[in-house]
Amino acid sequence: MGEHASRIVACQPTDMEPSISVMIRAFAADPVARWMYRDPQRYLLFFGRFIRAFAGTAFSTGTAWCVEGNLGAALWLPPGVEPDAIAVASILDESVPPDVMADVNTMFAEMTAYHPQCPHWYLPTIGVDPHFHGKGFGSRLLTETLKECDQEHMPAYLESSNPANTALYQRFGFEELGIIRVGYSPPMVPMLRTAR
Repeated sequence: MGEHASRIVACQPTDMEPSISVMIRAFAADPVARWMYRDPQRYLLFFGRFIRAFAGTAFSTGTAWCVEGNLGAALWLPPGVEPDAIAVASILDESVPPDVMADVNTMFAEMTAYHPQCPHWYLPTIGVDPHFHGKGFGSRLLTETLKECDQEHMPAYLESSNPANTALYQRFGFEELGIIRVGYSPPMVPMLRTAR
């Protein structure tokens, strides 16, 4: 099956490791990810573990979507489900250089403050293998859960860690809530799509 025909499918538990691998490829040039992990070896060693802690619950809740062939994935958390905060803190403490750790902790605290207080869908991470950018996979990955959000009349929330992606999210109705910038960090933009 050619990549243009690749379908968006619900990820199975066996898709977790291939999806984590695609996130490592997708975020290799992401401003915030590479601020946290400036050293390429540390990035390759730890970023997959960070994603597993931050968004891996999407596999057990059945709310992860994949592009067939492991070309991309969107790891959504449904209302009432949050990242594993203890696991996230543990992997960050182990892996992020001490000179940026305080700023990383502050950034995560500010991200938490922007989260809607009402039930909502949260998109901790979405990524497409850079070799397959520009083929519409990001849009198609977003569409799957946003249809469910609309059926449930639920808001959706995400943080954009790369300015190059903001326009895509805006096309789907996400609006910027502010800018999170801590110390020398790149900007992180919390974005909300209101219920409709």
